[in-house]
Amino acid sequence: MPMAALLAPLRRRAHLKRLLPVSLTLLVTGLLQLAGEASAAPASRGPLPQPIGRRVGVWLTNSPSPLYYDPQRIELAVQQLAETGFNTLYPNVWSRGSTFHRSRFAPMEPMLAQVNPELDPICRITRAAQRRGMQVIPWFEYGLMEPADAEVVRQHPEWVLRRADGSSLYAMHGASLQTSPLKDLRVWLNPAHPGVRARFIGLITEVMQRCSVDGIQLDDHFAWPVDLGYDDYTRALYRAETGREPPRDVNDRYWMRWRRQQLTGLLRELRGRMSQTAGQRSTVISLSPGPFRFAYNQWLQDWELWALGDLIDDLVVQNYAYSLKGFAKDLDQPALLKARSWGMPVEIGILSGFGGRTPDMATLAEKVRLSAARGHGVIYFFWEGLWGQYAGAEGGSYRKLAFGLIHAHSYANGRSNARPFTLPPRPAPARLAPPPSIGAPGVNPTASPLGYPY
Repeated sequence: MPMAALLAPLRRRAHLKRLLPVSLTLLVTGLLQLAGEASAAPASRGPLPQPIGRRVGVWLTNSPSPLYYDPQRIELAVQQLAETGFNTLYPNVWSRGSTFHRSRFAPMEPMLAQVNPELDPICRITRAAQRRGMQVIPWFEYGLMEPADAEVVRQHPEWVLRRADGSSLYAMHGASLQTSPLKDLRVWLNPAHPGVRARFIGLITEVMQRCSVDGIQLDDHFAWPVDLGYDDYTRALYRAETGREPPRDVNDRYWMRWRRQQLTGLLRELRGRMSQTAGQRSTVISLSPGPFRFAYNQWLQDWELWALGDLIDDLVVQNYAYSLKGFAKDLDQPALLKARSWGMPVEIGILSGFGGRTPDMATLAEKVRLSAARGHGVIYFFWEGLWGQYAGAEGGSYRKLAFGLIHAHSYANGRSNARPFTLPPRPAPARLAPPPSIGAPGVNPTASPLGYPY
């Protein structure tokens, strides 16, 4: 649809507001936005799918892990997770601009397409977990972020958000704007653009229809970076709604609020489409953001508003502080203290192990206890850090036993237990054998191009 047709209704509203003084224009615009936010709550839905007691979950990814490429490995992993007290799985389904199935909206992940394009790991994980009474909430890790060389970026450059100087590239997780190839750099798609919205919602509802999952999860990449919004489409939309040009100051509070409202609008539209897709079966929208001030000031994620507006049902706050002192301090951040009073599930994201950072089980047991003492469930990042290839010196067998004991103690009978807990003695240090290689000769599906699972 031509941009003129998309913006026509907004121009009529802008014409009326231009007849008012600037102060009244700001007031009218603010009231219109608040009215839109007040209507964010969807129609009353049935009971949401909830596991017994607090959530004990784990993020599953393809990188760096061979899990997604082997059906026997998937079945064994889900069985072991069920045996050790996990009740919710968060498999990554949307990463690096690709999916793990044949999609109408994006290409299949290259390694899966090469190893076994019919494997369908997300549906396979879902079936294996639901047979065991667990829930599956696929994790749309990349959100609105795309590799800079993605096909959708080449085909629709008008969908890309830009800075005031016209640039759009981000160097994240060790990449460099000067030396990294485009595939390792990132851009952000515009959450206000109808084409972006249709594609994003299509990616999510496609998985819901295929796999009968219990919900979906968004994280800190479902965002609008605060320095972006100066592309042609956003400028035209802002002029049509306000009668003014976007301010040069990216931290202008009114400009921030307007862009946040566009992101909220996409979330509201997603909620409505998910309800239509699920029919009588209610589904969870889970969000895993960073600390509130950072999430809002850097990414325009207002997860307080979204929670109170019934746009999310489950909040997983990432707390990757390595020390126990730092971890305990972050558990009592003001926004998290407020979240405990909202009546919605709030879990804590805990680093179980990745690369050179694998906390020992005594530290993890205390972090779980501190979380349970405040009434929170726990979600671990990530699967291979539990008792897999990042299990560290304690070894996989001991850690698997210890996780089972921790969960049985901390969340017995569906209730949080804050009493201290003593683990069995640690075994002698052991060196884990590397996971067996799979796939095409000379190709290692556990490799991460940036050395990080993003």
